[in-house]
Amino acid sequence: MINPIYVDNIIKTALLEDINYLDTTTDYLIDEQQENSARFLAKSDGVLCGIDIALRVFEILQPQGFEAKVYKHDGDKLKKGDIIAEIHGKTRALLKGERTALNLIQHMSGIATATNRAVEIIKGTKASIADTRKTLPGMRPLQKYAVTVGGGRNHRYNLSDAAMLKDNHVDAGGGIKNAVAKLKSKLGHMTKIELEVRNLDELRQALEAKVDVIMLDNMSCEMMREAVEITNGQAMLEASGGITDETLRDIAETGVDIISMGAITHSVTAFDISLKISD
Repeated sequence: MINPIYVDNIIKTALLEDINYLDTTTDYLIDEQQENSARFLAKSDGVLCGIDIALRVFEILQPQGFEAKVYKHDGDKLKKGDIIAEIHGKTRALLKGERTALNLIQHMSGIATATNRAVEIIKGTKASIADTRKTLPGMRPLQKYAVTVGGGRNHRYNLSDAAMLKDNHVDAGGGIKNAVAKLKSKLGHMTKIELEVRNLDELRQALEAKVDVIMLDNMSCEMMREAVEITNGQAMLEASGGITDETLRDIAETGVDIISMGAITHSVTAFDISLKISD
């Protein structure tokens, strides 16, 4: 799902950020021909994501002779103490790539784990978990991939993917009716329109304007249930705003189609994985 050119570019950017012209410790301490083995170890329970990208760090640093045995793959459930992969290569490459590889796999696994937790909470309802554009600059493809590995769905990747009218767009565009009409006069037939609404009156206006998706922004569960009844399948409904693990189940049971959560990308805790070199 991820363009390998993008992957290599982001890894090289990270390595260049970490290594100016040499690794002062490693290059002076370790003989150029020395080789070692190492293990990726899970330090807690969760969902793995990014192992192939982590291994690619070492392949870039050592184009020939690097070896890896992978025991756990993206999407696998991890238990504390699981061996994810064993690697063997030049010791300099292992030491220079360690931090970059761990930064990537820990962050991506953290997102996959948080997403999977949300997916499990709403299991049995019609709703699905989706991400947002609240991602780190330059990291969006990796973060959105991690969401899918955790069982979630991707919202639009960028501003070109769909027309999405937030409250500021509506206020600046002369109201719901005018804004939607103007967009429809210019959009291609393949482009969908989503509209954010703040109350049930705006919901009714959105339905009259015949938008494809309606975002219910920071609504109470009671109001969302009423919105589902009023909409009656005329548009897809997305719940958004201030959603937490504690409120997820109640929101899903209102009957909405999508629950979008910025927290699964912008506020995740890195999943604890270590890379230990053998003696």
